[in-house]
Amino acid sequence: MPLHDTIVAISTPPGRGGIGVVRLSGPQARAIAETFVRVSADSPWRPWRANMGDLLDSAGHLVDNVVATFFEKPRSYTAEDVVEISCHGSPVVLRHAVERAVEAGARIAEPGEFTLRAFLNGRLDLPRAEAVRDLIEATTLYQARVAAQQAGGSVSRRIAPLKEQLLELIALLEAGIDFAEDDVSVAPATEILRRIHPILDGVVHLADSFQYGSLVRAGLTLAIVGRPNVGKSSLFNALLEQDRAIVTDIPGTTRDLISETASIGGIPVKLVDTAGIREGAELVESLGIERSYQAMADADLTLVVVDFSVPPAEPDHALAARAQAQGRFLLVGNKCDLGSAASPAFPNAAPVSALTGQGIPELRSAILDAVAPRGAFEQETGFITSLRHERLLRESETCLRQAHAATQTGIPHEMLLLDLYSAVRPIDAITGATTADDILNRIFSTFCIGK
Repeated sequence: MPLHDTIVAISTPPGRGGIGVVRLSGPQARAIAETFVRVSADSPWRPWRANMGDLLDSAGHLVDNVVATFFEKPRSYTAEDVVEISCHGSPVVLRHAVERAVEAGARIAEPGEFTLRAFLNGRLDLPRAEAVRDLIEATTLYQARVAAQQAGGSVSRRIAPLKEQLLELIALLEAGIDFAEDDVSVAPATEILRRIHPILDGVVHLADSFQYGSLVRAGLTLAIVGRPNVGKSSLFNALLEQDRAIVTDIPGTTRDLISETASIGGIPVKLVDTAGIREGAELVESLGIERSYQAMADADLTLVVVDFSVPPAEPDHALAARAQAQGRFLLVGNKCDLGSAASPAFPNAAPVSALTGQGIPELRSAILDAVAPRGAFEQETGFITSLRHERLLRESETCLRQAHAATQTGIPHEMLLLDLYSAVRPIDAITGATTADDILNRIFSTFCIGK
């Protein structure tokens, strides 16, 4: 797409609202805006100031009173001249502003093109640009905070030192090869290994953080299963913190899947309440039970609920075994406020009472811990949430391990450099390209070669 023209788009969500924003970016942003927005003579167009103005139609008639803000390059979101026109949030008015901008020479922006220009103009690196999308799509406050930290460069700051150390090692080996006749010593294997270890450890740790980061970004699906009347729907309501599912003493009340999304520890969790599983159910209930089994198979985590107040039945054990065979699961002993008759048979079950709320906070924590480790990762601001980043880091890890093995076996440095350069390329795909000048600058800044 052409990147030297001026683009325009509505930057607020579709629909009606109090305010709607039309954004222009490019070399003619201000000149185009001046053709259909008339500002007061007492308030001329000045950078980084909000100016009251009139939105005009092609005949010069007033359409709306607006606020126009001019952001002069390079101190703008795209590092280009940017004009933001805040109109009343009528779709007709916003569409009219866009049409007037196009008539004056602007082009309708492609999806994500404002952020693309910010990246190409050096305002954002790739991790920050990707975090902008995550911030817009956030559904919980914790997701928004994480995305805001990444948009502020938290991931980039974690990766930059690793890349710097890797480039320094490459520069060291390149200098030893290119200038060997000038008595520049080549690093011994012990020195190379000493430099590779912290780089490899850092890459592995950052890649491992994706297990928790993917949970933060995408959330998880939680299926609640058990026999009739063990309190599945009551537990569903307790975790959701609202009465969404019907709760009665009649077995088989829930006959179909009921799903809602809740925030647990800032993570979006899709809760699925299922039909009680039992033998000999009539046709409609049997169909619901089949859907319960399917929900178990599709879920990231299954809560197998048993009634702690009565001795366990064989179906409880069978259901727990099925959940264990399918993947991650947690045993939950509901109605613990009425007794613990089932606790000897299920010593690892989390005791809760959906009625009183006992054990619910602990269960929330156990749910997150069962899917991904928190601990150090949730305290860090630089964990990764992108599958693309995780795969690239794993690719870099493989190359670093190959370089480590090559160093131990005494392979020539020319061959070792192939692995090190291969380790840089995936990191470049995250942060931006490394040029030959980057390597050259490090060579001349590290060694006194200029004679």
